[in-house]
Amino acid sequence: MTADLPVSEPRQGSASLVLGVDTCGPSGTVALGRISGDSLQILGQEELAGRSYSANLVRAVKGILQEREAVLRDVRAIVAVRGPGSFTGVRVGLSVVKGLAEPTAIPVIAVSRLEVLAWKAKASSSALDAHRHEIFLRVSEAGKEAQEMLVGKTELNSIRPPEGQLAVCDEATVTLLTAAWPEKPLLRVDAPNAADAIQHAIGRVITGDFVDLVLLDGHYLRRSDAEIFGEAGANASRQAKAD
Repeated sequence: MTADLPVSEPRQGSASLVLGVDTCGPSGTVALGRISGDSLQILGQEELAGRSYSANLVRAVKGILQEREAVLRDVRAIVAVRGPGSFTGVRVGLSVVKGLAEPTAIPVIAVSRLEVLAWKAKASSSALDAHRHEIFLRVSEAGKEAQEMLVGKTELNSIRPPEGQLAVCDEATVTLLTAAWPEKPLLRVDAPNAADAIQHAIGRVITGDFVDLVLLDGHYLRRSDAEIFGEAGANASRQAKAD
């Protein structure tokens, strides 16, 4: 995975860089930041258009490093958005992150896209389009641990809206939430990206709150189509035999 990337030893006195990768949404992003003491400067960000992650992600990482005349070992940490979102996007993004981190021993911070969206909006809760008339919902209330779930209209109608502000960034989510919770005000912001993820996680980078790469996995909140349709096919086959 790193064969085409510059991975030589960092230059003496080189900046401490943080790489961000988010491939969970309709488009992906790669960002680069620089840590100086306790402060952070975002140096640049590149968008990966239209779910072409497998073809363009490594190239984008290489490009954003070369723009700053940096090598991979100048990177102090990688912030990986691990979902929820597209199965393919999440898998490709995490595979590339592991491919970059393992041979170079770069530590990784893993964050939820819902968590980043809530942070970006300065809201306690957040929601993202999950397609199929469903949303990914993060509920965070005082004194309780945040919960993230996949819900549709039926589930929304049966639960109480969360306290505080609810951040959204797409019209499909707005439509579903407005129908279910017409009195709930929604805080609209731009979709979260890799630069947002770096800024949100910078405290964890500084304190060394890293994940075990062996245990790093996608935060999907729903089963894949292969699992769903495979199970449906198996059930149909069993039913046919029973008949």
